Amino acid sequence: MVKLMIKLGSFIRSEYKFFILVLIILFLGLFRLPYNLYVGGGIISLDNRLTVENEKKETGSFNLSYVTTSHATIPTYLLSFITGWERESINDVKIDDNDSVKDIWKREKLYLQEANDNAIISAYHEAKEEITINKDLLKILYLDKNSDTNLEIGDILLTADNVSITDFNSLKEVINNHKVGDEISVDVLRDEEKLTRYFKINEVDGEKRAGIYLIKMYDYVTPRKTTINFSDSEGGPSGGFMVSLAIYTRLTGNDLTKGKKIAGTGTIDEKGNIGMIGGVTYKVTGAYHGKADVFLVPSGNYEEAVNFAKEKKYNLDIVKVDTLHEAIEYLESR
Repeated sequence: MVKLMIKLGSFIRSEYKFFILVLIILFLGLFRLPYNLYVGGGIISLDNRLTVENEKKETGSFNLSYVTTSHATIPTYLLSFITGWERESINDVKIDDNDSVKDIWKREKLYLQEANDNAIISAYHEAKEEITINKDLLKILYLDKNSDTNLEIGDILLTADNVSITDFNSLKEVINNHKVGDEISVDVLRDEEKLTRYFKINEVDGEKRAGIYLIKMYDYVTPRKTTINFSDSEGGPSGGFMVSLAIYTRLTGNDLTKGKKIAGTGTIDEKGNIGMIGGVTYKVTGAYHGKADVFLVPSGNYEEAVNFAKEKKYNLDIVKVDTLHEAIEYLESR
């Protein structure tokens, strides 16, 4: 054993430069800089990502356009100046200094949940199928740096000061009925467990605030089981519009694809209004290389998408849409 240790020590001393080089490479490759890199885009078929009970599937495909992002390391950050990858500081994504990378990702998952709720509700309404919305669900989206609370992002707010919280105004009324410094008891649902937590009222710019921000989702029932599947690595609201289109097709049997590959992007609300997204140039590239027959884009992103496609000489049919109903009418007319 002693001889083995002596030989090992001798080997390390003779090859120390190699070990230092390995450590440097590991450091450069693993140390994360406070930047995200946008490194490309693509499309994902929704074929196996959603199911509707007694569905009538499309002959073509609906496809989500997405942006590929990665955490910057020293080599990839330097490489971005050559490749043209877009760099985004983590500080630009943060709302304030209290916002962590973990909080940002939790928020992206909440935006995805909101998009899925809105996609289902808007599709059922457009298909004129029954859907029962029992109540709104108000989830904690963000806690600002001035908040004094033990609430967490993702908590579902049930009551505050024994008052049922059914909308944003009901929480505001509770706050206005107390003075700055008061501690308010709140009941929340966290991971299906009911808990009692608190927040203290503080003053910001002369107004009474709780320091918590909410996102609205829904407790609803559909007569036909509708399931949407996304991986743990996926988040954000920009797939809502295309998910809604696919659900509508499977509810009605109205095959809007007509055997074609339909790609698109955009947020959607419960009324079927389509909203702007980020990274549209990457999504245009993804639709083009994915051989989409048409790319549906929010009107707010249309000009940038068309100009970029012209610059790159992409032969891609780009169509602007403002509502789910408008998108359906366009696809029906193709």
